[in-house]
Amino acid sequence: MNKHEAGASILRVILGVIFFVHGLDKFQAGIGNTVGFFDSIGVPGFLAYVVATIELVGGIALILGLGTKIAASLFAVIMLGAIFTVKLSAGFLGGYELDLALLAMSIYVALSDNTALSLEQAMFSTNQNSVKNAS
Repeated sequence: MNKHEAGASILRVILGVIFFVHGLDKFQAGIGNTVGFFDSIGVPGFLAYVVATIELVGGIALILGLGTKIAASLFAVIMLGAIFTVKLSAGFLGGYELDLALLAMSIYVALSDNTALSLEQAMFSTNQNSVKNAS
C-alpha cells in the first residue's frame, strides 16, 4: 500500500465514523426531534428517517469499505441539502464550513478508485489477481 492509498483509506474511515455518529445521534436523541426540525425548515419530516438511516448504514459501509461509492455519493447529496437549506444563511464560519469539508471528502471518496484496507478489496481482489496471473 502506498501513501496515496493509506491517506484515502484514512479519509474513508474517518468520514464513515463522522456520519455513523451523526446518524446514531439522530436516533438516540429521538428521531422525532429531527423530524420536527426538518418540518420547521420546510423539509418533509419523513426525510429525517431517510437521512439518519443513510448516515448510520452508510457510515458503517465506509468504515468497512463496502459500497463506498454509493454511500459517499449519498453523503454528498445530504451535505448539499444541509448547506442549501440550513447552513448557507449562517455564513461560512460557524455555518457551512464543516459541511463543505464533508462534502469535499464525500466527493473524493465517491470518485476514488481506492479500495485499500476494505472489504471490497478482500472480496474482489482475488478475482483481479487471478486474471492478472493468468495473462
